[in-house]
Amino acid sequence: MPIAALPTPPALLTDDALLARFATGDRTALDDLFRRYRGIAYRVAYRLLGREADALDAVQDGFVNALTHLDRFGGRSSFKTWLLRVVCNAALDIGRQRKRNERVPQVPRGFSPDGFGADDLPPAETNLVRSDLRRVIDAALARLPDVQRQTFVLHVEGELTYREVADALGISIGTVMSRLFYARQKLKDLLAAYQQP
Repeated sequence: MPIAALPTPPALLTDDALLARFATGDRTALDDLFRRYRGIAYRVAYRLLGREADALDAVQDGFVNALTHLDRFGGRSSFKTWLLRVVCNAALDIGRQRKRNERVPQVPRGFSPDGFGADDLPPAETNLVRSDLRRVIDAALARLPDVQRQTFVLHVEGELTYREVADALGISIGTVMSRLFYARQKLKDLLAAYQQP
């Protein structure tokens, strides 16, 4: 008795293969794609907005927009790049609605992440140091100009190459490199200020 071929698990399929399955009527294929990218989409939205609730809203809005306008995905970039761009747009819309009239979270001056070794601390204090460090980084990211923060977040949190960031934002690779350079410089300066006693 011949053994029937088992379907390929979604995790092993390429984005293009899942999109092709969706085009033939397989509704679960799109769910598999969204499941594949929900974590990275959340990280990107969170870094752009700085709030968990807003980031979750941006991911949801972005995924709904992607589903609604899937016909706009022309394959000029990867599905991941396109989806992260849609999520970025949703995050920027939420940020505009919020009007950024809130103060940037302030971290106490004199905080020094290098002031003591995390290995020397009990686990609860280690978590506190990490939490403080995360707060410092979040505050520094929030102070970047929008275009620099968006470019930086797509590259670092979104794990996109320079080419993918350029495609997602509709800019040249040179512009991506320039924005990343200035973002890193500003982050370096901002983080150095937090280390000053």
